[in-house]
Amino acid sequence: MSEATPTPAASPARPVNRWGIGTLSMVQIALVALTLIALNYLTARHFKRVDLSRDGNYSLSPASTRYLASAALSGRAKPVKWVMACRRSTPFYERVRVLAEEYARLSQGKITLEVIDALRSPDRTQQVLAAYDLSLLRDMIIIDARSDERAAVTTNASGTHELNPHVKLVLAEDMMLHTTDPQGQRRPSGFQGEDILTAGLVQAIEGRPRQMLFLADKSKIDAEGETSPWKSLENTLRFQNTELKGINLSGLEDIPAEADGVTLVAPKYDLTDAELAVLDRYWGRPRAALLVLLEPGNSLPKLRAFLRSNGVTPHNDRLIAREKDRIITFARGTFTYNIDFLKDLAGQTSVFEGASSSLEVRENSEDLGSRKIYPWGLFQVADGFWGETKFGDGNESFDKVEDHAAPLLLAASVTRGGTADDKQAATTGRMIVVANTDFLKPENQRAANIDFLASSVNWLVGREALAGIGPRSLGTYKMPILEAQVSFINRVNLFFLPAFFVLLGVIIWSTRRA
Repeated sequence: MSEATPTPAASPARPVNRWGIGTLSMVQIALVALTLIALNYLTARHFKRVDLSRDGNYSLSPASTRYLASAALSGRAKPVKWVMACRRSTPFYERVRVLAEEYARLSQGKITLEVIDALRSPDRTQQVLAAYDLSLLRDMIIIDARSDERAAVTTNASGTHELNPHVKLVLAEDMMLHTTDPQGQRRPSGFQGEDILTAGLVQAIEGRPRQMLFLADKSKIDAEGETSPWKSLENTLRFQNTELKGINLSGLEDIPAEADGVTLVAPKYDLTDAELAVLDRYWGRPRAALLVLLEPGNSLPKLRAFLRSNGVTPHNDRLIAREKDRIITFARGTFTYNIDFLKDLAGQTSVFEGASSSLEVRENSEDLGSRKIYPWGLFQVADGFWGETKFGDGNESFDKVEDHAAPLLLAASVTRGGTADDKQAATTGRMIVVANTDFLKPENQRAANIDFLASSVNWLVGREALAGIGPRSLGTYKMPILEAQVSFINRVNLFFLPAFFVLLGVIIWSTRRA
């Protein structure tokens, strides 16, 4: 028999190097920790915020963004202080907080934000109450734009306490729009936080509203009721920190020097020679601003001659178009390019409801240029429209002899003196002419037209940074659900969802046991 081959002896096992393994593990943990710290550091300082909501509801409008980057804020030595004192139970609390944080972020450090919960920080709340002489702290944002050491609250001659003009209280309840339902209950219907906050910021920085004089004896516009065109115009200007103040042109020797502009809306009666002389002297000042909204169909020779001498001639016509068997009486068109304060609206289509007429605008005219007058068209009417001079006679059709053919303009701007550059605002006269007043009516309002009006007013008063597409009010919506659908949702929440998770737990438990 052959002998069995001896099995080689197994080599002795090496001892475990626990010190080396522990050291390697500690190095790995340290490297992972350093990597996480570095990532957190980089992401905290280099990031990009993206608003994924469908309508960009958490992003500021171009007008607000541009104002935050303007010299009004960037040129300040002392930041604007915001104190948000709101209860967490306040409706729209999160939306208001996110908006306030966005203002602070885009201001590049020129707005400091402090958020206070009155219930959780009673001591700090009392300090704020004492600093601004408030007896009761309501849900609000305090905007403190004082640039000096003057007190936040002063006492006037009558002994009444007054807030510093550079301190504004923005109430949370003013940010919400309300409606009354058929049962008489007042319910939130919308949110206009950005409108209110931007207006409050502008008011706090400027300290006083700009003042536009409204020629009440010449402007015949419906002012009755909360939904009147006058109220609409007043609210639009108020959000631009511009006050509309009525004044009679008749018997006035000169436009007051403190006025920031003059508004003439829907004039029914022509100017007298004396009134025209007052308006002409005002327009000849180094700094003048005129907003003229004309009602079609009114022939006012002296006002027309004044406008024509500045390159804009209103036509006595009606903008219409024919589509199949019906007449289109509203004006459709686009905002023009190469106008700095309308660059956000350039090329956008809009509709001016109601009656409109056309304007002849003498752009690049040599005789006007020699007088340093530069008119420009702002809104060009779409092809297919014409200026009908015999509107209302029936069977309207274009007559190339009597009617006005395309291209047609509905709005125009005029710059007088210096150049058309916005940097020369302090030494130039500015005018806006629009041949439509019906767009002010609440039922005819369109967002683009309100932005156009607001941008025009800001351009007139020399506040170009706030021109552009403005904030949008957010609405609340009710989803109609039938009783059967409500019952099904309740069953899903009360029975099916809990049963699903119980079943899932049983399956996982059974799998682990097996």
